[in-house]
Amino acid sequence: MTGRILIDLFTTLDGVAQGPGGVGEDTSGGFTFSGWQAGYPSSGVGPEIAKGMEGLDALLLGRRTYDIFAAYWPQHTDGPSGEIGQLFDRVPKYVATRDPDFPLAWQGSSRVGADLAAEIADLRERHREVHVIGSIDFVHTLLAEGLFDQLNLWVYPILLGAGKKVFRDDALPSVLELIEKPVTDAEGVTLLRYGRTDRTPEVDTFED
Repeated sequence: MTGRILIDLFTTLDGVAQGPGGVGEDTSGGFTFSGWQAGYPSSGVGPEIAKGMEGLDALLLGRRTYDIFAAYWPQHTDGPSGEIGQLFDRVPKYVATRDPDFPLAWQGSSRVGADLAAEIADLRERHREVHVIGSIDFVHTLLAEGLFDQLNLWVYPILLGAGKKVFRDDALPSVLELIEKPVTDAEGVTLLRYGRTDRTPEVDTFED
């Protein structure tokens, strides 16, 4: 059975996905709200993340997210987040970089990016669920080239205005399919799970 590429993103209501997890995580472009997700505690995100990680058997990450994960998760394999820490530490990690000198010190890490379409096809053959977490710059490439199977969005009721958006103007025109009913917690954070289809948007005119 061919595996799937799943993109997992935290986003604001106006589509900003930059630097959600911590102050200083991503301040590029003068972004002043890095850490916005950590500043808005959510009762439902944790359980849904744990549920979504059950099938994960590989990670595909951009360079910035890889550096953050490599510095954090190997030291957090115990405690409340220990199960996810152990999972991330154990599974293969694929890093999107063409820099041969980019350090890959975290165990099980290797690089991709020389021929991304072919490498994605290979990952689908080798793994059942490859998760792309965060990595917004890399996600833009996957969305532009249609190299994903499922898009999971945790949408927070926050407006930031400026910041890197989930969808840029070069996203591949596509019709996505809602594959599960939305889940909303007490804080208004909503999880949307979309599957990619081969359909493209059609146009028409409403008639009186």
